[in-house]
Amino acid sequence: MQSAVDGRVVRDDTVWRRVIAGRAIVPGDAEGVALVTSEALSFWGGFDFNTGTIIDAHHPLVGARGRAASWRCRSARDHRPRPAVLLEAVRAGTAPAAILTTGVDSFFALASIVADVMYGKSFPVDRAWSPPSFATLRNRMRLVVRSGAIRLT
Repeated sequence: MQSAVDGRVVRDDTVWRRVIAGRAIVPGDAEGVALVTSEALSFWGGFDFNTGTIIDAHHPLVGARGRAASWRCRSARDHRPRPAVLLEAVRAGTAPAAILTTGVDSFFALASIVADVMYGKSFPVDRAWSPPSFATLRNRMRLVVRSGAIRLT
């Protein structure tokens, strides 16, 4: 495999893929379908951890299920309750496969780290280096997250 340079197409075996370089805030590997939004999401009252569904009626992704998806978001609207809601989603098996942001979000990281301690399960939290290349992600793209590298397949 050639080196993964932000936004460059690299060869991986016989498949050409686009790779976005990032920084693993909470390292890990995940695969999923992208749920993409530039709108902040309130996890407290906006996300049903029992089903993994976005239930905020005013959010563009209302009705979308986050389970087995990689979320690309700017941030969330709430801070204090978010780790608790994500912890419940991890326990219920409905948490996102990964969360990808354009900035370091300590609350997403906290939820993943505590979930690993409490349940032995965590999810990667990655920050993209380049917001313009991060903006190329679209809903329903298949993503592979490998500790800082985001592959679009």
